[in-house]
Amino acid sequence: MNIFKTLAQKPWIPDESNVVELRTASYSAANQKVALVCFLAIVGVLFFLFFAAYHMRLDPVELAGQASDWVPVPEPPLLWFNTVVLGLASLAFELARRASKRRDTGTAKLAFFAAGAVTLVFLVLQLVVWNQMLGLGYYAYANPASAFFYLITGVHGVHLLGGLVAWARAARRFPAADDNPAPLARSIDLCALYWHFLLLIWLGILALFVNT
Repeated sequence: MNIFKTLAQKPWIPDESNVVELRTASYSAANQKVALVCFLAIVGVLFFLFFAAYHMRLDPVELAGQASDWVPVPEPPLLWFNTVVLGLASLAFELARRASKRRDTGTAKLAFFAAGAVTLVFLVLQLVVWNQMLGLGYYAYANPASAFFYLITGVHGVHLLGGLVAWARAARRFPAADDNPAPLARSIDLCALYWHFLLLIWLGILALFVNT
């Protein structure tokens, strides 16, 4: 019997009695928030590479005696207005986040839906900016500066569209918020963090184009 007992042992499986569970009371974070922070770090690196490539291509080097093909793009006044619009969306998400922590579902709902609507306005206005640029003759294929403008602002807009998908999923939690407010508060908190980050990225994009 001892032989069969020895053969039945699984030494590669750790003994649960010897496992020590490590926890800290000073810091706790939901898995979703940790995943979002990791994702935002990757997005930040992506835009950093865009900015670095922009500055490297910006160098007006003459090739074979020809002038540089880099033609700086103008900054339509609507870009500044769009910055205010995106800032309002971020502010609305912050108001929704604070209201959800106070369990003020009514205020949180109003601010949350306002943030989504303002974000849609921002995206529509960005298309208007693109149309203005095309009307001035700044096509992506004709000028590397224009190509960078469409690329960087386009990728930023795609991330906002992805955020609106998460926004729509979070909006479905409002009917059940009275009975269980925790999931809604967590979703709003994640949306607020995401929009604050994209606002910072947008400010970096605006500074990049204005200074060059």
